[in-house]
Amino acid sequence: MSNTFQNKCQYMCFSDGFDKSSVTLGHITSVNDFSSSGKFLSYDLCAGGWSPLTSDRYQWLEVDLGERTKITAVATQGRYGSSDWLISYLLMFSDTGHNWQQYRQEDSIGFFPGNSNADSVVQYKLQQPVVARFLRLIPLDWNPSGRIGLRLETYGCPYTSDVMSLDGSSSLMYRLSPRLRQTSKEVISLKFKTQRNAGILLQAGGQGGLSLSLELERGKLLLLLRQGTTHQIHTMSTDGLLDDQHWHHVVLERQSAHLNLTVDKHTQSVQTPAKFSQWDIEELSVGAVQNLVISRSNYHGCLENLLYNDLNLIDNHFAVPSLLSSLCIFVSQGNVTFSCAEPVSVAVTFPGPQSFLQLPGGMASSSGDWSVGFQFRTWNKAGLLLTFDLPQQGGVVWLYLSEARLRLQILKDGRVLLELTAGSGLSDGQWHSVDLISRRGRFTIAIDKEEGGVAHTTPPFPLTAGHQLFFGGDEECRNPFDIFQGCMRRLTMDNQPVDLIKVQQRLLGNYSQLQIDMCGIIDRCSPSRCEHGGRCSQSWTVFHCNCSDSGYSGATCHSSVYEPSCEAYKHNGNTSGHFYIDVDGSGPVKPQLVYCNMTGDTYKLNKLIPSVRPSPGVHQHSVHFDYSSEDEQLLAVISQSEHCEQDLSYHCRMSRLLNTPGDGSPFSWWLGGPGSGHLQTYWGGAQPGSQQCACGLQGDCVDPQHYCNCDASRMETEDSGLLIHKESLPVRSLVLGDIQRPGSEAAYRVGPLRCHGDRNFWNAAFFDKETSYLHFPTFHGELSADISFLFKTTASSGVFLENLGIKDFIRIELSSSTQVVFSFDVGNGPLEVRVESSVPLNDDRWHRVRAERNVKEASLRLDDLPAATQEAPADGHFHLQLNSQLFIGTASRQKGFRGCIRSLQLNGVTLDLEERAKITPGVQPGCPGHCSSYGSLCQNQGRCVERANGFHCDCGLSAYTGVFCHTEVSASFRSGTSVSYTFKEPYELMRNSSALPSSIYSDMTLRGENVSLSFRTNQSPALLLYVSSYYREYLALLINKHDNLEVRYKLDSSREAEVLRSRGRSLANGQLHTVTIRRVADSVSVQNHQTKATIQNDFFFILLNKSKPPCRSFFLPDSDEMDPDLARLASLGFTGCLSVVHFNFISPLKAALLHPDTSPVIITGPLVQSSCGSSASANPYSAENTHHLSGKSSSRVC
Repeated sequence: MSNTFQNKCQYMCFSDGFDKSSVTLGHITSVNDFSSSGKFLSYDLCAGGWSPLTSDRYQWLEVDLGERTKITAVATQGRYGSSDWLISYLLMFSDTGHNWQQYRQEDSIGFFPGNSNADSVVQYKLQQPVVARFLRLIPLDWNPSGRIGLRLETYGCPYTSDVMSLDGSSSLMYRLSPRLRQTSKEVISLKFKTQRNAGILLQAGGQGGLSLSLELERGKLLLLLRQGTTHQIHTMSTDGLLDDQHWHHVVLERQSAHLNLTVDKHTQSVQTPAKFSQWDIEELSVGAVQNLVISRSNYHGCLENLLYNDLNLIDNHFAVPSLLSSLCIFVSQGNVTFSCAEPVSVAVTFPGPQSFLQLPGGMASSSGDWSVGFQFRTWNKAGLLLTFDLPQQGGVVWLYLSEARLRLQILKDGRVLLELTAGSGLSDGQWHSVDLISRRGRFTIAIDKEEGGVAHTTPPFPLTAGHQLFFGGDEECRNPFDIFQGCMRRLTMDNQPVDLIKVQQRLLGNYSQLQIDMCGIIDRCSPSRCEHGGRCSQSWTVFHCNCSDSGYSGATCHSSVYEPSCEAYKHNGNTSGHFYIDVDGSGPVKPQLVYCNMTGDTYKLNKLIPSVRPSPGVHQHSVHFDYSSEDEQLLAVISQSEHCEQDLSYHCRMSRLLNTPGDGSPFSWWLGGPGSGHLQTYWGGAQPGSQQCACGLQGDCVDPQHYCNCDASRMETEDSGLLIHKESLPVRSLVLGDIQRPGSEAAYRVGPLRCHGDRNFWNAAFFDKETSYLHFPTFHGELSADISFLFKTTASSGVFLENLGIKDFIRIELSSSTQVVFSFDVGNGPLEVRVESSVPLNDDRWHRVRAERNVKEASLRLDDLPAATQEAPADGHFHLQLNSQLFIGTASRQKGFRGCIRSLQLNGVTLDLEERAKITPGVQPGCPGHCSSYGSLCQNQGRCVERANGFHCDCGLSAYTGVFCHTEVSASFRSGTSVSYTFKEPYELMRNSSALPSSIYSDMTLRGENVSLSFRTNQSPALLLYVSSYYREYLALLINKHDNLEVRYKLDSSREAEVLRSRGRSLANGQLHTVTIRRVADSVSVQNHQTKATIQNDFFFILLNKSKPPCRSFFLPDSDEMDPDLARLASLGFTGCLSVVHFNFISPLKAALLHPDTSPVIITGPLVQSSCGSSASANPYSAENTHHLSGKSSSRVC
């Protein structure tokens, strides 16, 4: 076995085949080194290696290195010349030979892979070196054809340290000399170990009564900033379970107002209050704080290597007095010893369902009094703690946790004889003591020495324990409650401690699957793996994240529940309103509430600041602008958007603005851009650095000698315009200077920040060959990785992206025409998550893929299908380690992707596919053809029109308007209101047929038509719609005197009109009703909700909503030629609402409201656009909808 190692430190080894004169070993023992009498058995451990007498999981090999040593690596080899080797094992470490601590890789992996034969050497360098005197190796699995067999070698370095102990009444105080404090950065570091979960570890005091202290509270380390002895300024909490009697390393770094606190490997940062930025530490108190009014317990435990700016304060107790006094002066109080005196407290861990500890009972004295005591700690809210029989009564006592409370039941034949409850919140991971006391016929349960709760009872029968007590479970598996997973210690029976080491040696009681002389509890919430403010909770084996109110989702609250932009909301079919957007997805920038104007119309906040008038002694007026979003949120939105703008206006009277032309300094200026902003000397509508206003750029200022209207200093005027250069946005502050002269007056307006478009949403690349790919730097997603993108293709398979490591990898691929696969390996073997689609994915339509992998699970989403998930191993590797480039497509032997990929985002960062595609053969920037995917968003006969980046809905042929042709066009009518829509004469139609837009003028020879409208009225009778032809044929839609719908057709002037009447409830009830009339050849159907009727006849032409007799015109019949009954109805007029009136491809009401100057319409009386035709909307943002619609790209306002 090789004895070389890249670390040049001295190594210690135990293995066969070494020159034993060169091996430094203290002592080697194993679990089988003790006989039943407790005597040590000696045998030759070097005869081929170690092999215990029995091969089971209760064996261990222990090495005493003689002194504390920095252990850096271990290596194993099978037993020489045999079939005996270990497949996997655990490593434990200890300073004292008690209170063992399991070594874990990556804070999770508890086992080490061993050997595959007896000869090869498997060596592991510990990721974090361990300082310990004792090492224990516990076999987990071994060669099934052999026995446990081992040769072991350890590597490490000598370790020296300075240690002291404080007993809870002792302390040290160091007064630091000014010479020692003359540094720009202060660093305090130390190691501590304790069994107490509370106590003041250290306090640093200085001038002004300011102090900083590190205090243990409930096993967590608190950083407290105070002023005086009582006023607490700031608190920061760190990892828990620091009362485990193991060494913990603390480093406190302070530079100006920046403070870093590191506990073991985890660092937290805080910005201290301004008063601490110039604060100097003058004295350090260790173990207790002098003159502190707040009652705090003193520290009880050990300290090691207490350093202040690299000065070892413990070691300087023994320094030359003159040297010590020049650096610091210390004062000790109480009993301070310079060694680590550790109490021996043997704990036992119950890790699983088969774990139990059996101890002999029969404790009752002649008086019948007895007691049982123990301490436990757990994260589980439920679990059996103790059970024993009552032989005299034939019952069973069950002591268990339920809902984190302690409950005791005495059961007999399934009947509850006695029940007690005590305590609460006992699943907090803290040590809690339990005492069961039966004395003089009175039975008591006490939690935490009665501080946590107590329950008493006087049972009607004596409680005498049986001959066996079972802790955590029982060997007969009778447990009707949840299993206990946790630790116990300090077991007592009749106030006598139980020797658990004898239990381990099988000299007392019995046990199954216990870890004795250690507490294996793990705080899985310190540090919390829950991201973005998710709240962590845990059980013994797993942690959970509560993501409610965080704006994020997933097992670790990693992925944002919000879209990254208004553009994304728009393409989900949302209308204008307030939305939360998360620009960087899973990144650090928080979601922010913005107003999304999906149509691109201006959203204005016209708030004019009161006029600025001169005040005595005031020569400038300045104002600072605050935004509802944080600075990083604003900058992220600006960076992502295609275009941003902000209105800046200055209304003036004898108040100059920029002092143009630029011979002198400007009178006014503004600050804009990141942080507090940069000085800007141009105004809205001009170019940066020009010292001009918009009129100067356009050459139309009121005085050509100046570049701003206000600089003429004459009449009342204004300079205004849009600031459109993103580098200068947003406006942070404004300074106005020329306001002190008599008669000066000014007003300013700064509009809202408005941003349009999303540069990332349409960022796409087209891969025209299976061998095409783009490459980017290595993807770093060690603990959390999320990948999202859209794709469209006609190919049936191909790799979208992959990134490789030495063993690890991550890959997303289209495995078939209906399946997407997300695969990865973080060291536990390849895992796959698959989503199957019921429809083909190679349909040349956009499909969305979202993949996430974190320490708890991996998930994959495809479009709107349910997510597929794969749980991570409970005790496995979780760091994803990649080192190759990230390939979009593939550069390996896998089949590449042919098609389009767009909006590719990894951990909140969008990759610029278009820029990389411009310089990469086989890949083209951009990807057209969006209507195949988004065309269905265009509703109500709206037509999808392609754009280079996206699409828009053309609503010209629709009776609706809006970004998706989904907004009804409605109008309120009064009795004197009418709209007439006229067609051209036949000879004029023929003459101008080449110039007729189909949306306004239709084919005059009709073989079928569709007529639809919605109405709301309380009037009856009422004429809703009247249609006539040049040949005195007509169609009339009305509400008759019985409040029913009536349709009259007269398609032959020689015949009487056909009449259809609906039956049912009243239609003049103020509610919204929709009517549809359809004719195909000689069949006509009329539908009002569910009521239908049918007649047969010929064709007709249209005139819209004659609410009084039609005016005489070439196109309409004379009123005296109109049917007398209809003429009477028309004379009554119509009061109510009409909406979305449609005839084939013509929308007369829409033309009258939105295009009255370019459409052949005649409007009489007041016609008011209204939302009266809108039914109750399910859209929560419907109240925010705008009414001025043009179908442009979306915008957002901060």
